[in-house]
Parts: sequence; C-alpha cells; structure tokens
Amino acid sequence: MAGLVEIENVSKSYDKDAESVAVLDNITLSVPDGEFLALMGPSGSGKSTLLNLIAGIDRPSKGRVVVGGVDLGSLSETGLAKWRSTHVGFIFQFYNLMPVLTAFENVELPLHLTNLPKKKRSEHVARVLDIVGLGDRVKHYPNQLSGGQQQRVAIARAIVSDPTLLVADEPTGDLDRHSAEEIMTLLSRLNKELGKTIVMVTHDPHAAEKANVQRHLDKGTLS
Repeated sequence: MAGLVEIENVSKSYDKDAESVAVLDNITLSVPDGEFLALMGPSGSGKSTLLNLIAGIDRPSKGRVVVGGVDLGSLSETGLAKWRSTHVGFIFQFYNLMPVLTAFENVELPLHLTNLPKKKRSEHVARVLDIVGLGDRVKHYPNQLSGGQQQRVAIARAIVSDPTLLVADEPTGDLDRHSAEEIMTLLSRLNKELGKTIVMVTHDPHAAEKANVQRHLDKGTLS
C-alpha cells in the first residue's frame, strides 16, 4: 500500500557562488498514514530541506514528492500554496506567533483562509486549545506565556484546520528539558489518539524516542 508521503529518488541541489551544492542525494522514503517519523542527523545533513520538500515549501531538483496521492511537482506555485494551507500543519522551533494577537486569535489565523463562519471558527479554536491544555489561556498574549505554552499555542494553530500532515522542525529546540518532554508527550498523543501523521526533524535523541520510527540523514543520504 502506498504511503501518505511517497518520496521517490529525490535529489536537491542549490546554486552557490556559481557552483551546485548537493544537499540531498537520491532519497526514497515512504511514510504511512498515521506514522510518527523522526528525521535525525547532524546540522547540514539535509533534514530541514527534506522536511520542506515534504511540506511543499520547496521543490526537488530531481525525483517526485507525492503526498496524499498528489504529485506536488504537478502543482503551480498558487496551487501549491493552496494545497499547503489545506493539508499541512507547521510547527516551528521558535513558535512564529503574532505578538499582538491573543492565543485564541493566533490559533484562529489559518481558519480565516476557509469559508467557516465565525461561530464555527470559535468552536474549532476552543476545541484545539482544550486539546493542548490551554483552554484557560485563550486571552493571553504570547509574552504572557512560557516557551512551552507558546509552543502549545503553535501546535493548536497547526492542527486547527485538521491537516492531512503535521511537519515539525526542531519543535523542542528552544525549550528546557521539562517543557520539551511535555511537548513531545503532546505530539505523541496527537499521533496515537487523533491519528495525526507527523514528520519531525530533530537532533535530540530524547525527542526522537517519542516517534514510532527514526531515520537518519547524513551528508544528504538517508539510512
């Protein structure tokens, strides 16, 4: 059975100072629906580049990236942006919250791209803030929340539109050990209880232990 994510013979190079720098070399990877995959490797190994290809942020130099049966290479830039907004939830190392918006308003942002009426948007936001344990923090601004709480808001924002796929780029990289453990427990719950497919980049072996599968990248090669 084909995976939710199918990466077929993908290579990626960037032009730098009139030279072509290879970042990924002939990567093939299948991620089943409902999987929690950790991509590990040293800095510069190509982890974030591979994550960006899976999320439709970047395009491969060679090969195919297929997610949910959609060949991302067949989409225009506009089509790709629309696909991302519907199918991918993003979790970043530094949260990327809007400082002038409350937790509620930050989580609601992706829903403004949908046709949901205001009442339905509010119901969705309240539900996911409860899921991440912040139902009592809806009116708090980011600077009134701890780092771990801000990352929970970011996770709520990532799941509020019920995306096909969650991609997490070093989601515990800016957190202390206790907060990191809480965030990884939450991601594990989202995978096991809600069936969310998660692809996570991390260099932290403690974080990777929460994933079902670990794969290693080194010098652009997957093992």
